[in-house]
Formats: sequence, C-alpha cells, structure tokens
Amino acid sequence: MLTNEQAADVFDRIRKFSTADEVEVLFSGGRFALTRFANNTIHQNVAEENHVVSVRTAFGQKTARATTNKVDDDSLRLVVRNSESLARVQHPDPDLLPVPDAAAAGGMLQLSSGQSESPEQRQSVPTRVSPSRYFEQTAAITPELRAEGVRKIVAVAERHKLTTAGVFSSGEHFEGVFNSRGLTRWHTQTSAEISVTMLGADSSGWQKASSPDVGSLDPGRLAEIAAQKAIDSAHPREVAAGKYTVILEPAAVLDIVGFMFWDYSGMAILDQRSFLTGRIGSKLFGENITILDDVAHPLQAGSPFDGEGVLRKRVALVENGVVKRVVYARGTAERMKRSEHKDHVGPIEPTGHGFPPPNEIGEMPLNIVFAGSSHPQSVEQMIASTERGVLVTRLWYIREVEPFEKMLTGMTRDGTFWVENGIVQHGIRNFRFNESLLHMLSNVEAMSVPVRSCGEESFDMVVPAMKVRDFNFTEVTKF
Repeated sequence: MLTNEQAADVFDRIRKFSTADEVEVLFSGGRFALTRFANNTIHQNVAEENHVVSVRTAFGQKTARATTNKVDDDSLRLVVRNSESLARVQHPDPDLLPVPDAAAAGGMLQLSSGQSESPEQRQSVPTRVSPSRYFEQTAAITPELRAEGVRKIVAVAERHKLTTAGVFSSGEHFEGVFNSRGLTRWHTQTSAEISVTMLGADSSGWQKASSPDVGSLDPGRLAEIAAQKAIDSAHPREVAAGKYTVILEPAAVLDIVGFMFWDYSGMAILDQRSFLTGRIGSKLFGENITILDDVAHPLQAGSPFDGEGVLRKRVALVENGVVKRVVYARGTAERMKRSEHKDHVGPIEPTGHGFPPPNEIGEMPLNIVFAGSSHPQSVEQMIASTERGVLVTRLWYIREVEPFEKMLTGMTRDGTFWVENGIVQHGIRNFRFNESLLHMLSNVEAMSVPVRSCGEESFDMVVPAMKVRDFNFTEVTKF
C-alpha cells in the first residue's frame, strides 16, 4: 500500500514536471477484499489493490484535474500534461481560491507513526490530533479468517433451518493531500463490514455492522439476531395501512434521515436547492433532536480533513430542534460572505467539509452524530410502552417525493412486526410509507443510546433507535 513517504516522492516529481502556478495532488486507494456467500455457501472471494493519483493544476483562475493510477515518470508527465492542457482552456473561475497553506487549512495534524514532518508543517499554527482508525488485526484479515466468520453465520442458519446470504469485507485505505504551498495531509484507516440476511419460507431477517476494528464485529451474534427476526416474522399477517406509532431500529433511522444531509451545505443554500433555505435559525424538529457533525467521535470513521486538506471541525447542525448551521468549503464560505446571504447563524468560515475542487456540489457533513436522549430507552422499553404500533428493522428503496418538506417514500423489509399491549405479537406484511422528515423528527417520543450503524441507502452514522408517533404507512406490499 502506498505510504506517505512514497506519496511525497510522487508529489515532488509531479511538481518538477509541472509549469502551473499551483499544483495540488490527491492520493487515495488501498486494499479491499470481499467474501460473498449465498445459499449457505461461499460463492465469491475477490481482492483488489489500487492507488489513485489525482492532479489539479491552476493557471490564475483556471483549473482542471486529471487522474492516473500509475506512478512511473512517463505516466506522471502525462497526467500533469493532461491536467494543464485542460486547465488552460477553462473559463476563468472568479470564485477559485489559491490552494491553502497549513494555517489556512486549520493547523497541523498530529502525525501518526512513520510520518515525517516537512519544513512547511513546522509553521507556528495550532496542532490537532488525528483520531487513529488503523487496526493491525483488521489489516491482517485473510480470506481464511473471513471464511471462518461466514462459517459461524452459516452454522446459525442451518441450526434454525434457514438460508443465509451476505457479505464479509475488509480493507485498509489511505487518503492524502499535498499542494505547492507546503500543505501535507495523510490518513490511513482499516475497515471491516458484515451483512447478513436470513431467509425463511415466507420471511426474512437482516443485520449489518461495520467498524475500522474487526474485533468489534461478531458474525455469530449478527447471524443470531437476523435469524430470530426471520423466525419471529414467519407467516406474516396483513395490517391495514395508516398512521401508527413506529419503533425504528438504528439502521432504519440512518437510512431515512440520511436523505437530508446533502442540504446542510452552504452551496445548497446559495443555489436555493436546500430545504433549509430561509429556515436556518428556525425550529424544524422536536426539542429532543440535536445533531452534530463530529469526525473525532469515537464511533465515527473517516479522514479528519476534507478534499482540500482543511481540518474537519465539530459542527452543531441542530440543537434542540433548531437548525443552527450548515457546513462550508473554503470557496463556498467566501461566496457566502460576498453575497451577504442571511441564511446563516454564527460565523461563516470553512468547516472542513468540502469535496475536491473543481466540483458542483460544494460540501456535505459526512460524520453525523445524533446526541440521543437524556433519558434513553432500549428498543425493548419502547416496545413495552407501546399500546399499538409497528417495529421496523430496516427501510429500503427510499426516494424523495417533495424536497422542501423532505417528503420521502420507501418500504419496510427484513423484519416488520406488530406490537400490541407492549408485546411483539407477530410478523406483518411490509408497508410502503410516505413521510416527511420534518414531521417525523418532530414526533420522536423516545430514543435509545446512539450507536454506530450502517444500512443500504445512506452512509454510516451514529444514531439511536427512535419511537415515532403518527408515522404514515400508505399501503401494504405483496410480501
């Protein structure tokens, strides 16, 4: 896997080959492997390693990017020539900023083992600690170790006379930013993910978990939970569509709320495509809803810097139901200042959430953390306090119906249950829903302790399970 020192050598050669006013190079890639199983047997094992070098050059206000995965001199000369040729024919971008130095990017990261300190990094700027997300035991996972995890899952399926399918993946990854003003950022991380589906004759159950530390994942336990859901939801009964109290497990919460975070962007506000337009500073959700973007949270993952190398700040997006802030890339913050736009609370400054320029998206918070409740309840406690309601394992096929009220539609799946008199009574056929996130997050009656969760429709977050009143199910599905 490409090291920081090797990347520094590549960058030095790129600078020598370039005649541009400014040069920025992004490095990304690593190793990834996946073991896939279905019908209670492994049917695929794949592995890949790739290193991507993305070169952005700038001539005044003109900039462009070109990419390669080869680091020999001829390939680097070619990618530099392609980037410069594209940059020279661009229209000038009046919003383009110079690449940042360490001070403009928020200071220095505490260097991990093996990283060298450049003279530019010794500037008298604040130092910040980069959370360690590299675990040797995860990097050392072999196909045999993943197969052993699958064996445990299959054993659970066979014991319960079910059929299982899913994935066990692992990898180690790197991200780096080098530029001609001396900024150097480097981050390495490991990852592991297990997804389990258990199938019965007329029912199914599902669980999924991910972590940089494979030691925190238990394939046998995930399989047991998924199997129990398949068993308990067998012979599902039909319940009429309508508005019900719903208990959403964390994966269901994650997949539905994830649809609103593209809107927590300064560029989305400037383009008037965010549901927060004209609403920042307003109370849109219940008082028990507080949402942060916090890359340093112990249950989070990902790089501590953005696509320009700017350190990610902890940002309070929502406090007690009130929308407080959106995130900003460097260029977006400058545009917002010049526009004298009134859709903001607090300082307008780069928050370290920008995508690599040039881009049309701007920025987005990617390390979402729900603060949870001062009086958290377990899912079991939520069930016990519910007179009539629906317990939902997960949601899927979610699509946006109306953007300003964040009206979404989708379906339940893989374990949907009828709750009555504080007890899970039986499985039910799945529902289609039409629900506004503004309405949903204004009707949360209880929350669990937030946990790291992953689903299929959105990125990983730290979220609680939620008990929500008047959740709108519009029709029953055929399965």
